[in-house]
Amino acid sequence: MPLRTLETWPHGAIMLDAEHTRFALWAPDAFYVSVEVENHPSQPLLPQADGWFVIQTRCPAGTRYRYNIDGELEVPDPAARAQAGDVDSHSVVVDPLAYHWQHSTWQGRPWHEAVIYELHVGVLGGYSGVEKHLPRLAALGITAIELMPLAQFPGTRNWGYDGVFPYAPQASYGSPEQLKQLIDAAHGLGIAVILDVVYNHFGPDGNYLHRYAQSFFREDKHTPWGAAIDFRRREVRDFFIDNALMWLLEYRFDGLRLDAVHAIDDPEFLQELAHRVRQQVPPDRHVWLTLENEFNQASLLEQGYDAQWNDDGHNALHVLLTGETDAYYADFADQPTEKLARCLSQGFVYQGHTTRHGTPRGEPSGHLPPSAFVLFLQNHDQIGNRALGERLHHLAPAQALHAATVLLLLSPMIPLLFMGDEGAVSEPFLFFTSHHGELAKAVREGRRNEFAAFNAFADPHKREQIPDPNAPETFQACQPDLAQANTLAQRTTQALYRQLLEIRHREITPRLPGAQALGAEVLAEGAVCARWRLGDGSLLRIDLNLSAQPVVHSPQGPAYPDQALQLFEYPQEAFSLLHQGTLAPYSALVSLTAPPMTGERP
Repeated sequence: MPLRTLETWPHGAIMLDAEHTRFALWAPDAFYVSVEVENHPSQPLLPQADGWFVIQTRCPAGTRYRYNIDGELEVPDPAARAQAGDVDSHSVVVDPLAYHWQHSTWQGRPWHEAVIYELHVGVLGGYSGVEKHLPRLAALGITAIELMPLAQFPGTRNWGYDGVFPYAPQASYGSPEQLKQLIDAAHGLGIAVILDVVYNHFGPDGNYLHRYAQSFFREDKHTPWGAAIDFRRREVRDFFIDNALMWLLEYRFDGLRLDAVHAIDDPEFLQELAHRVRQQVPPDRHVWLTLENEFNQASLLEQGYDAQWNDDGHNALHVLLTGETDAYYADFADQPTEKLARCLSQGFVYQGHTTRHGTPRGEPSGHLPPSAFVLFLQNHDQIGNRALGERLHHLAPAQALHAATVLLLLSPMIPLLFMGDEGAVSEPFLFFTSHHGELAKAVREGRRNEFAAFNAFADPHKREQIPDPNAPETFQACQPDLAQANTLAQRTTQALYRQLLEIRHREITPRLPGAQALGAEVLAEGAVCARWRLGDGSLLRIDLNLSAQPVVHSPQGPAYPDQALQLFEYPQEAFSLLHQGTLAPYSALVSLTAPPMTGERP
């Protein structure tokens, strides 16, 4: 397929020059389509083959418009580059070349350098609000920020996974130019920017595609959000692939995280998306593609995708840290330490293994490099999908959490933090929306019913105490004070993150290309010893004990006691105890052994 240019972009309102715009709508179920430009006469779009309606007309940037379908219904542009307000307001013609980039020579960063900081733009005050945090994050050692979805959603408050217009950055956060300014500022500080995109469904409010393009969907397959999107259609594939290209080429995002691709369940589409991105992006530019995929399809990570969020690793760690085994944690309740060891040595825990539902899940992943897996202790889902939005430091012993943080930041997997992790902020992260009427009621009741499977909320009266997602105060409660360091615990956490990230960038990151796992040994319940051969031949070893009990452990091999560089120990004197044969409670020890001399056995 030829490279996409503005002239060949199929969907939406595309400026051809300073005064002219081409409007194109795929409406195979419509007989008549016109564009209703604000304060101007209606202009009919000309019908084309395969259900297209197109017109080129005099129309500058900033023009507000809608489409009229069959003289009966006015709708926004599903590929609008901006909305004047909410999902039912006018769409706006945008000049993609209007912003003047200050750091136009930025080519991104290699994937192995990624230390990702996931954040929600809305709770941080919009695009300009996020920009204010960039210097602090750069100083901490963050090399990439990941923005939760920005596609225009109904209302002003939403996680972003109810987006309706994938091409339009959320208007309540700021203008497209302000989003580009945020990305530009990040690049100036050496920070890459990733966008979370949702290609598996449209939100429940503001989507009119069923009226004039029913072929966008297939009724024989359903997702948790309704009829599945029909990726067999060329027009549908292009709608989403070109959206990905827009973010990467026009906005200069450095990567995309594809949400819940198991709900897409179309490997051919996913392969084509990756191929088209790699085809369009210049070879000297670093662009990252990552996945969330419950199917654990390791094969996709060899077909253009850099990595997958490793929910398995998170779930095993969460069970060990908190003892919680409700709902999806039930799959990790049995032998969680063994599951953690499998994660550290092979990537996925479930690689065709049977889940609690009696079905196999996953593909073998042990051949993949550690960098093919994004590891985290929490993220928006794992906090926000809790009824009360508690963060992990509210649920686990502080010492155990600190030991797990050492594993997170010094293992060869790619670490991801959620905003506030680095300072143990006190604010929760709840699920929030700004729906109204019957939809608001359905979301509120559905949210509360989700927790019927959790022991703490089996009582219906308890579920009534779960915050209403639509209440403004629910959103307000989630706005974190990221600069706070009011308690000893917060200052200790900040210092730990700073120190660990400095060690990672100095000692681990340069050696990551070519790294491979060598294995992980279960020492006792909650305790493991994991080893990796790094790209330069050196040996990285992490001894971890997340339990409250000391473990008898006499390390063997070249990492102890003389040849190893002791990179980090938590708590202090943990290495001294290890040399005496004891792995301390709530401890993590990290060592690095230089590559063997020529002729030596590794």
